[in-house]
Amino acid sequence: MLRIAIADDEEIFRRRISDFLEEYLVSKMLEYEVELYDSGREITEMGNDIRYFDIFFLDVSMHDVDGIKTAKEIRKYSEDAFIVFVTAYIDYSIEGYKVNAIRYVLKDRDHLEDSLTECMNAILKKMARRKPVIQLHFNEGIKEIFIDKVLYIESSLHKLTFHFIDDSNYVLTMYQTLNAMERKLSGYSTFIRVHQSFLVNLRYIETVNHYTVFLNTGEEMSVPKARYGDVKKAFIKYKGEV
Repeated sequence: MLRIAIADDEEIFRRRISDFLEEYLVSKMLEYEVELYDSGREITEMGNDIRYFDIFFLDVSMHDVDGIKTAKEIRKYSEDAFIVFVTAYIDYSIEGYKVNAIRYVLKDRDHLEDSLTECMNAILKKMARRKPVIQLHFNEGIKEIFIDKVLYIESSLHKLTFHFIDDSNYVLTMYQTLNAMERKLSGYSTFIRVHQSFLVNLRYIETVNHYTVFLNTGEEMSVPKARYGDVKKAFIKYKGEV
């Protein structure tokens, strides 16, 4: 799921960007969540929760906390998030360079949607290179998911449940064996079978100890003795590579 934050103190532009994103992302068959803010302050006060957002659309000249200050705070927690400045005037290029903004989008009433389309196309291309995407047939329909967003896959009676890092309440399901899914994801080198019923994304494992896998979400999974050595070795290797 893509999580997007829009911060703009002009409601008309806040809503136009939101409406555009809804139509655009539905057309791309991507799951999404869009949060709207009328100031950057709410974002700067999120602290570590900032890292759960993938894209930020920030009005440069907001009251209270402007887009530049908001972007600098975002970068304290996330180097990966895409920052898009929305502005009436392109005169902040140096500040944008400092926070690695991907685009400046002009508040042009006639061409805003065209600019946003180009912007989102560029972001999704970069995401596809940085965050591999896979299209799967779920019970909920055909979906494109970002591999890095999968926390773990749980198997029960040949039904797989996909759990995602950015929303503990959001799951996707399919009827498939975990063995088959493990083979399908083997090329991504980020998943480890920790149990007969669990395939876990290595990037979210905090530690492996005492026959238990501890995820950075606070969840724990027991590891059978027969698998423990391989799981521990894979975890150490992955941590060494990143």
